[in-house]
Amino acid sequence: MKHQALLTLLLALSTTTLLAQFNPEKPELCQRNFYTEAQAVEVHKAVAAKYNDQASWEKRAQLIRQGILDGAEIKQLSRKKPKHITIHSRKTLNGYAVENVSFQSLPGIYVTGNLYTPLNTKGKLAAILAPHGHGPEPRYKEYVQQRCATLARMGAVVFAYDMIGYGDAKYCEHKIEKALKLQLINSTYVLNFLLSLPHVDKNRVAMSGESGGGTQTFMLAALDERIKVSVPVVMVSGHFFGGCTCESGMPVHKRPTHITSNLEIAALFAPKPLLLISDGDDWTKNTPNFEYPFVQRIYGFYKSEGKVENVHFPQEKHDYNASKRQAAYAFLAKYLNLNTAGVLKAGKFDESVNTVLTEVDLKVFNEKYLLPGDALKGDEAVAKVLDGKR
Repeated sequence: MKHQALLTLLLALSTTTLLAQFNPEKPELCQRNFYTEAQAVEVHKAVAAKYNDQASWEKRAQLIRQGILDGAEIKQLSRKKPKHITIHSRKTLNGYAVENVSFQSLPGIYVTGNLYTPLNTKGKLAAILAPHGHGPEPRYKEYVQQRCATLARMGAVVFAYDMIGYGDAKYCEHKIEKALKLQLINSTYVLNFLLSLPHVDKNRVAMSGESGGGTQTFMLAALDERIKVSVPVVMVSGHFFGGCTCESGMPVHKRPTHITSNLEIAALFAPKPLLLISDGDDWTKNTPNFEYPFVQRIYGFYKSEGKVENVHFPQEKHDYNASKRQAAYAFLAKYLNLNTAGVLKAGKFDESVNTVLTEVDLKVFNEKYLLPGDALKGDEAVAKVLDGKR
């Protein structure tokens, strides 16, 4: 009866709307292309009619936020500084340094990544969380290093960190049942870690990632007010709900009280600066004409339409390539008050002076810096900890 009620609620949003995809084994989930593109337009028209001003939107926003927490089995996000922080292997490069970092988010679970910091700076610094998307060991790839190094050269402290099951975080498979919960917790502890650094300005904190990293970006940005600028890349869509367990494997979109979408979740960031970067070869291809106007209307409730932007690349594909990085750099520099002197060259952000390091350079755990003795191993051990963390 409960599942039937959920279906009735969804269908009631539009009498002409039918589900594009329905999982009979887990009807509480919305996954992948949950609507067709046309259905998504109709559904969001019906949803948008529920709020016509700031007060009615904020009532809806609170419902969605609580639904994400409940669906992810999280009572509240921690504000605690992570334990067992290890920082090593500092590499001093052209205008920035890179260090290898690990710290504990949950008992036996370690967040791993690389900390990029600017050299020769004074005063407090902006901080940027840099999650990555799916692919073969993305944290070590040039496109991630270029993004982090360039932002560090502009005066930001940037932390690029592993998805679970990737890089140094191979304590479980990536697609465990509650991957979304763990990655949300891990991202929260990344934020806590950055804010614990004495030289970080808590009022200049941003987050940006692509694909699955884009999902991590708009999820944490929706829930944690400490994120001040959000740049989700090639991910915000009204019809696509995430193709991986880490994005839509828990019932954060469909609750007994409501059904929402990644589009509404991204809009929860209003009225703070939000940049939607989209392309013509994936589920963000309609962003200029659908997702962007939808979010801009909500920003209008706060008279802040100018703080949400869309940069669209109709001939490009699903990635965080050089042109998309250029758009992100400009937006982040503007709203984080970064120093572009010496980084802009002929009107573009110069990445040519960055050093692309090897996987060996960037690995957190090695023969000298061992995996902690209490580190969990295996899906079952990780699942047990997650089940006990509410």
